Amino acid sequence: MTSSTTTARRGGPVVGLLVLLWLVGLLALLWWAFALGMESWADQQSNGGARAAELGRQGNQLLLALAVVAAGGPALIALAAYWMRLVRTGTVFLVLAVAIGIPALWVAAHAYRDLAPSPPPPGPPGHCVELSGGDTRCPGG
Repeated sequence: MTSSTTTARRGGPVVGLLVLLWLVGLLALLWWAFALGMESWADQQSNGGARAAELGRQGNQLLLALAVVAAGGPALIALAAYWMRLVRTGTVFLVLAVAIGIPALWVAAHAYRDLAPSPPPPGPPGHCVELSGGDTRCPGG
């Protein structure tokens, strides 16, 4: 038995455990999405949407986490599979990571943009600013 055969035999359970952890993570995030949706629905029914902004922020956090787990899980599994010389398994999970990662990147970018709003545009100062060298138009001065 060669060293690569031994590594591949030990790699099967490790990759299987990583796949199981990835699926459990996805299911946990989907449960969070369901609970958040139910909370949002209950808020609309009872309070008229008083917590809509907070629930929207939580929804964006959920989308970011879902995008990272959905695309990052297969990428990590592919890396582990290649490291343990499971080339076909690594290739399958690498293709899966790319196929999920492209739309996940788009979703994550939009969720992050909504999560971190841009600063307000610069405008005139909200108070009187005295300028030197001329008459002042500030009240009292």
